[in-house]
Amino acid sequence: MIALRSALFMAVMLLITPAFVLLLLCFFWLPLRSRRLFVMPYVSVVMWLIQHLLGIRHRILGAENIPAIPCVVLSKHQSAWETFALQQVFKLTSFVYKQELHWLPFFGWGLWLMPFVAIDRGAGKEALNQVAERGKGRLAEGYSVVIFPEGTRVAPGHKKRYKIGGAWLAKQAGVPAVPVALDSGECWRRQAFLKTPGTVTMSIGPAIDPAGLAAEEINARVEAWIESEMRRIAPHRYRHETPPAATVAAA
Repeated sequence: MIALRSALFMAVMLLITPAFVLLLLCFFWLPLRSRRLFVMPYVSVVMWLIQHLLGIRHRILGAENIPAIPCVVLSKHQSAWETFALQQVFKLTSFVYKQELHWLPFFGWGLWLMPFVAIDRGAGKEALNQVAERGKGRLAEGYSVVIFPEGTRVAPGHKKRYKIGGAWLAKQAGVPAVPVALDSGECWRRQAFLKTPGTVTMSIGPAIDPAGLAAEEINARVEAWIESEMRRIAPHRYRHETPPAATVAAA
């Protein structure tokens, strides 16, 4: 049943995504914001398919922590699920992504038409400047900018170095940084054809005010909150960790 559901989902996505992008290309002349809003019905359809066809539901914790103003969203990244879900949870989002994705047929063309932030990840420090310059522009236009600080999808129970770009943008723009933990990889693994029914937990942390903080400190606070929250919402993934010495002694 899981294989059949996954195959049907893939087939439907291969049908609707090119059709929708071709329709979007017909309206390339629309203002950026109109194009961004034009995409939201597609996002809603995909989320409906994920829930009702794949059987992947979700729950949101900490929705009250979402600021009323544009912010920088710094999220854990385990699967493609959150690239759709975050668009529904946060109003009017702009994603930071690697510009090489523009070469992907249909999907990449759709990205190119969106008010997103494409960066050259091989540009070193210049990539950081690209995030700050273009990201501030999107924030000023009313978008919340979504960044995956680990830079790529990471398997459940693992982590990569948290890059400073998102924290740097929050500091430069003077907007809140919002950490997000999630366990979508439990149902939807990276590059996996089979998607397993279940419930994804997305937990939104308290917004971090950048005032008086260096970008490094903002980044450290984001990482500390996300990694701590991951151990709370997916404790089975961290059972291999050695408890602190004080805890062992007390036991």
